[in-house]
Amino acid sequence: MFKLRLRIALVLLAFSPFAWSHRQGHHGQVPLADVQDFTKSSDPSLTSQTWSEKYGKQIDQPFSGPLSFSHLPYSRCLEDESAAFDIAVLGMPFDTAVTYRPGARFGPYAIRSGSRRQRETRGYTLSWRNNPYELGSKIMDCGDVPVSPFDNALAVDQMEVAYSTLLARPVASKDSTTLTSVTQKFAKDGKQHPRIVSLGGDHTIVLPILRSLNKVYGPVSVIHFDAHLDTWPAYPGTSTDQSRVTHGTFFYLAREEGLMTNTSIHAGIRCKLTGIADLENDASVGFQLISTDDIDDYGVSAIIKRIRDRVGDSPVYLSLDIDVIDPGLAPATGTPEAGGWTTREVKRIIRGLAGLNFVGADIVEVAPAYDNAEITGIAAADIVHDFLSMLLSSEPPAPHSNWGPARDEL
Repeated sequence: MFKLRLRIALVLLAFSPFAWSHRQGHHGQVPLADVQDFTKSSDPSLTSQTWSEKYGKQIDQPFSGPLSFSHLPYSRCLEDESAAFDIAVLGMPFDTAVTYRPGARFGPYAIRSGSRRQRETRGYTLSWRNNPYELGSKIMDCGDVPVSPFDNALAVDQMEVAYSTLLARPVASKDSTTLTSVTQKFAKDGKQHPRIVSLGGDHTIVLPILRSLNKVYGPVSVIHFDAHLDTWPAYPGTSTDQSRVTHGTFFYLAREEGLMTNTSIHAGIRCKLTGIADLENDASVGFQLISTDDIDDYGVSAIIKRIRDRVGDSPVYLSLDIDVIDPGLAPATGTPEAGGWTTREVKRIIRGLAGLNFVGADIVEVAPAYDNAEITGIAAADIVHDFLSMLLSSEPPAPHSNWGPARDEL
């Protein structure tokens, strides 16, 4: 009995501070009953104002709102024929022709997600010294092509039809001198055509894109950033025509179909080969080659010059596989190769290509399942922003003048 009484006394002693504090006042705490009910306030200023009147526009935060590239206007342009644009951002979530890790069907989503901190009103960069959204062209996110994940032949046709559909649309800005000087100059019909930045998807998407571009411009030169050649004729075990269409053979097929000129060039190659025969085949497809190591031996400026000299004044299509960047900086890709270029080096080379006759561009092979903290998606989104400035600039940006003579970083 004594032990029971002792326990009760200890419990009461433990709770005594709480009882004492309650008797002495609230100590900064407001009882729920005393909280003013603002919804029932007699103050008309709290009930009569709408959101727009009190706070203005419903602005999307970087972490909120519908997912479009850089919070751009979004339209399902394939069905909405009233959607007008000069440059379309178009997703191609296709990844069923890969040779190693799948997952690039989620690339368009990952790139858009990586672009959430970008927006039209905050697009000026020190490197370009412009905002691509303020250069007189209407840029729109046209959504994704609803490609079949079950039938590759069907999916390739769907991508070609989708790209051709948008390519045939009238441009929104009839007075755009940049559009006039490029697309009208090379188009077979002598008309202006929109330009499309495609978000892959695996690299196979370039085959239907080149087929579409060929209808408008004829053969084009290709600037190909990649760790791999992608010009192989076929993989062992090929038994059908459709099985020849992969993310490593599409350039060979494009050459067979006469879709490319003989003035194309690779940049960033470092994959392992079966031997010299791969290089001989690559040259026959129409490519010259810049290896990853060339940046150490010759520098960024020499690489830019070689690319520009190679494609010359021809219509140019730029295709960038995210695996051109070292996997330490962009791990989310299907066929990673060690020893790649840095993101900054790739971005610097892209700036040096402004003023070429670009008719389109893409970024491919972003597979976010292998990413960490979205670093690959963020890098890819930033490169797309560079593409927009590249497409709309008549020449590369000059070096900053207040640092003295410019020099190559390597």
